[in-house]
Amino acid sequence: MTDITSLRPLFAILVSAVAIPVILSLKRRPNVREGVTITVAVAKFAIVASMVPGVLSGMRYVFSFGQLATGIELAFRVDALGLLFGLLASLLWIVTSFYSIGYMRGLDEHAQTRYFASFAASLASAVGVAFASNLLTLFVCYELLTVSTYPLVTHDETDEARAAGRKYLAYTFGGGVAVLGGTVLVFVLAGTTAFTPGGLEGLVTADPTLARAAFALLAAGFGVKAALMPVHSWLPDAMVAPTPVSGLLHAVAVVKSGVFGIARVVLDVYGTGTMEQLGVGLPLAAIAAFTLLTASIIALRQDNLKRRLAYSTISQLSYIVLGLGLLHGQALTGGLLHIPAHAFMKLTLFFCAGAIHVETHTDDISDMAGIGKRMPLTMAAFAVAAAGMAGIPLVAGFVSKWYLVIGALSLESGGLVFAAALLVSGVLNIAYFWPIVYQAYFESPEGHDEKPLIGGPLGGRDEVRVDGGEDHESGAADGHSDEGEVPKPEHVDHLGKHDEEHEHHGGPPAGGWDDRGWRGGESTWFMLGPILTAATLSLLLGTVPYTAVFLRIVDTIVGNLPGVMA
Repeated sequence: MTDITSLRPLFAILVSAVAIPVILSLKRRPNVREGVTITVAVAKFAIVASMVPGVLSGMRYVFSFGQLATGIELAFRVDALGLLFGLLASLLWIVTSFYSIGYMRGLDEHAQTRYFASFAASLASAVGVAFASNLLTLFVCYELLTVSTYPLVTHDETDEARAAGRKYLAYTFGGGVAVLGGTVLVFVLAGTTAFTPGGLEGLVTADPTLARAAFALLAAGFGVKAALMPVHSWLPDAMVAPTPVSGLLHAVAVVKSGVFGIARVVLDVYGTGTMEQLGVGLPLAAIAAFTLLTASIIALRQDNLKRRLAYSTISQLSYIVLGLGLLHGQALTGGLLHIPAHAFMKLTLFFCAGAIHVETHTDDISDMAGIGKRMPLTMAAFAVAAAGMAGIPLVAGFVSKWYLVIGALSLESGGLVFAAALLVSGVLNIAYFWPIVYQAYFESPEGHDEKPLIGGPLGGRDEVRVDGGEDHESGAADGHSDEGEVPKPEHVDHLGKHDEEHEHHGGPPAGGWDDRGWRGGESTWFMLGPILTAATLSLLLGTVPYTAVFLRIVDTIVGNLPGVMA
């Protein structure tokens, strides 16, 4: 590899950071403010994309602020792994910026200027995470990402939003402390924290107990944002945020920073050889397998669409971690490719949920029978992304999961167990996505039947709430506490407003859903355009993955790793 000193890594980070005060100054000129947002998003993507040919040909773009202390450098470096995350985040910021205009204006949201400024700050931090050249720089950007996304999580300023924000900070700052502890221990053991393909030489001869402890701290710290169980519960609660936030930050920037951090630790701090020598790969894979199965089962019981998507995200993120933990070339390829695959598919799903909310004020799956008549294009895109999440061919999820299963089956021991977990999870994906698509197109509100996996009596309990809780005499079944003052997040819209005239918020109007046809009359094109774009990206990655460039980047990453079995 050839290192080239360049300002492009710095510019890719600063272009959105510099835009923050500009966006804040345009509070009274929303059209200009949003024009600036889109312009900056395009510029950011163009800078990142300009480095793709060089990285694929073996170059690394480097920028350094110099050493802060002996052996501690604040520097950025664009290699193949960083480019994978940076290209994805910058591309999808463009799509989400257009969607945000339709969503925020469609709901006549408050604090829109703060929202767009926080998004710019979040993308600056996310690309900083992507291009960090060592663990210390990664830690700094990782913590900045937490700070910049907090205003987005608490955007609604309700009690529910503030509670979700406090939980988010507690979990992610706690994870950050673990990352810092692991970074310090790695520096003590290896004398450096610089990312090196194949791992740091000092860790090979270090005390195995201390090396395992450092790995545990780093994996646990990054595992918080990767939503590995048992440190996952902040993610479903954070769904109280506006849907574009849930889409980009919880399908791309925040959660992907967690799995990206784990990827850096596995590939460029420890290396697959040291991981195997220390015996830490198998426990990591086992935690991921447990998480992906358990989260899928919990998703079956969620009636609120965004909460079901949240638990699906927890499951899907663990596919990536599982691929990293297996330490096999094809499993690594599948895990890394699932980073963009999951992003395209899950962004589509969240965008669809947001469009349904804006246009029909419907949030619960049980209220969506026949909604395909009202929103045919939206639900068609939802069906495509859902099929990909289940691993159906021709959509992105199939390609990444194919590599994962083949990689698992190639292991000498334990591979069948992990392959079985992947296949069972795919079946569970069908179980919690298919009823949504089926009832949208093939049922009507009058002929809607109860889904036994969702609402039927399970485990001997007489009555089970659709969100997984039990019905108690205290009145919890209708989403209220004993005091009856504040509805739970899953029974309110993202603004925390409860429908005072009806027991359930949203649902079909009297007389059933309107027939809007297939020409886009269901919503504004500021929302439909991004939905169809994200769905199309899912199909492109599933049909022509090399042309879509992401698989080429992943092959470059894995190909540069010494000692990895193909």
